[in-house]
Amino acid sequence: MNTVTAAPDMTSIASLVPPRSLPPARAADVSTAKKAASQFESVFVSQFLGSMFEGVSTDPPFGGGEGEAMFRSLMLDQYANAIESRGGFGLSAAITHQLLHMQESHSGGVPK
Repeated sequence: MNTVTAAPDMTSIASLVPPRSLPPARAADVSTAKKAASQFESVFVSQFLGSMFEGVSTDPPFGGGEGEAMFRSLMLDQYANAIESRGGFGLSAAITHQLLHMQESHSGGVPK
């Protein structure tokens, strides 16, 4: 006797995988969210400054020439870190709040 078995249904396979849940926000999660938010703001400010400096030439007599052109991105990163450490554009607090809100909603906690 020939028995033909049906191929497994992909939706039933997906239903076998349990949903991923995150633990509620803890103090470590808050500090991690703050650190990630300030790093994101620093990168954002660096990109913003990069757009501002695109039109500034590095030609002598007052520019740094090829050396300035080569290391300009590092200078802008340091400017961005300094700006962010002094309050930045104010994005860090909003990003931290949103990250924690998303964590709580995924873990089933009540968002604040």
